[in-house]
Amino acid sequence: MRKPLKTLSRWALSLLLLLLLAGVAFANLSPELGGKPTKAERAAYAKTGRYHDGKFENLVPTEMMTGGSMMGALWRFLFSKVPNTEPAAPLPTQPLDSARIRQKTTETLRVTWFGHSASLVEIAGQNLLLDPMLSVDMGPLSWVTPKRYNPQLAISPQQLPRITAVLISHDHYDHLDYKTIRQLKDQVAHFVVPLGVAAHLRRWGVAEAKIHELNWGDSLQLPGGLTVISQPARHFSGRGLTNRNSTSWSSWVMKTPTRRVFYSGDGGYGPHFQQIGRQYGPFDLALMECGQYDRQWSQIHMMPEQSVQAALDVRARLYQPVHWGAFTEAHHAWNEPVTRAWAEAARRGLPITTPELGQPVTLGAGAPPQNRWWQ
Repeated sequence: MRKPLKTLSRWALSLLLLLLLAGVAFANLSPELGGKPTKAERAAYAKTGRYHDGKFENLVPTEMMTGGSMMGALWRFLFSKVPNTEPAAPLPTQPLDSARIRQKTTETLRVTWFGHSASLVEIAGQNLLLDPMLSVDMGPLSWVTPKRYNPQLAISPQQLPRITAVLISHDHYDHLDYKTIRQLKDQVAHFVVPLGVAAHLRRWGVAEAKIHELNWGDSLQLPGGLTVISQPARHFSGRGLTNRNSTSWSSWVMKTPTRRVFYSGDGGYGPHFQQIGRQYGPFDLALMECGQYDRQWSQIHMMPEQSVQAALDVRARLYQPVHWGAFTEAHHAWNEPVTRAWAEAARRGLPITTPELGQPVTLGAGAPPQNRWWQ
């Protein structure tokens, strides 16, 4: 009896070692996991005052999980069913072509949402892409990640015209997409990213001269009198099992002398929104995270009602909920975020726009899209 047990133990140990070696090989070989900041870069991050022991921190104490365990949340997500977690059919989409994007003046302020958080902001005659996750599959292991509701987007990366800048809020797979970056890198003049994210882009073949890492409060001047400014968010980062919070996260202010747009990125509600509103508001439009939330993630993702409050805090004249309409990543109905946000915005008297995927919202050109197409 002892010999079979010994043999079984050896087989189990061998299998465990094999899996460990496979995991290490995958982590080192898969380019989607990104790169690592250099020793000099890490030393520079430490001077910010919010980078300790190789990890970035939030402005206020923030817990990943509240009121339960990660395993409990995973069990609930996998086995506790919620009705309507995915739409019955692909979501309505308005195809977009590059010729339409080129038709504008320096006074045009136009925003086109592609689902989730990916958006094209046309301002001061320039094209800005926010968190361009423009792939159908997500991450290096698409069989374990959520599938996009639509098999194709309003426009492909190859169809986009010249992009002045890509702005990245953080390095999670649903915001920083390897395949999209590889397809776009040669038609983008600047990549503007939080601290630490440059290492990913370098590994993916983006020229060093194009990459601009900004700390909170830093700004970059772009053509047309356009300025982009990194601002705080309350979130976390990481693309693997061992690099959580090794890179930073940001919200973004985009402004000219006459126009202002705010993008929240991902993150929980906090006092930073009021500070941004006091310093840079009012905003013509605020693109605010609204979706993929859970009561146990309350400090790193906003509930829809908090998203509306954050838009009011930054003094938005028009509010557009994003971070929904593409993937199911949380334990709620796919259209619950926009339904709740619409109701709260109406209650608070905040103008809201809810375009279809690919439908441009042109500020100052009549009433913004408000069709409740998700019902």
